[in-house]
Amino acid sequence: MEEKLPTFESVFSIDCLIFGFEAGELKILLIERNDEPFKDWFALPGDIVKQDESLDDAADRILYELTGLRDLQMKQFHTFGEVNRHPQGRVITVGYYALIRIAGQKELRPVSQYARKAIWHPVNSLPKLAFDHTEIFNNGFGKIRRRLNYQPIAFDLLPEKFTLTQLQGLYEAILNKKLDKRNFRKKMLSYGFLKELVEKQKGVSYRAAKLYKFDRRKYAKIFQNELTAS
Repeated sequence: MEEKLPTFESVFSIDCLIFGFEAGELKILLIERNDEPFKDWFALPGDIVKQDESLDDAADRILYELTGLRDLQMKQFHTFGEVNRHPQGRVITVGYYALIRIAGQKELRPVSQYARKAIWHPVNSLPKLAFDHTEIFNNGFGKIRRRLNYQPIAFDLLPEKFTLTQLQGLYEAILNKKLDKRNFRKKMLSYGFLKELVEKQKGVSYRAAKLYKFDRRKYAKIFQNELTAS
């Protein structure tokens, strides 16, 4: 007779940390919850993983249902498994993150009644969030700050063509500190993966600045050379 194995009671959830940059401010995507627990609280977009879906598929579905956004290149950054992190039982959540350009994105419009609305909220005035979502935010934001030192992730937040002032403003928003203009520009240009364009800013009342593009191929080549030499 085949031995009956015990069943497991823990469930998994997904919480999404989506950063955007707009008008000189770094922002995070939040939802206003429409259900208990924590009804009316702001929270990261998140929900339970269904039994018949993978984590990646669940992340795509949950983000779409709660915000209306889809087809983002999200990556896992941490797993949170404190025993009492959810009032309804043992829920282990996997954190996903993405950095996107807010300009050009579709209007935020939740498909599920679980979220009353979705908003872009400045990270420097974050409200108290539901569950342990403040901890999740701090963990993910800290990793993004550290990755700035060795990955070109900041360029995912900028327009395809940008000025050095915009680039510096983004770094200052992420790092939450002022950077020396001369040293910052010298350092960025020394890497060799910024392509200076013939074009300049348009529609500005001040002197138009040069525009640049991030050259991913050159970055990959430089990075590969560094790996080979090390």
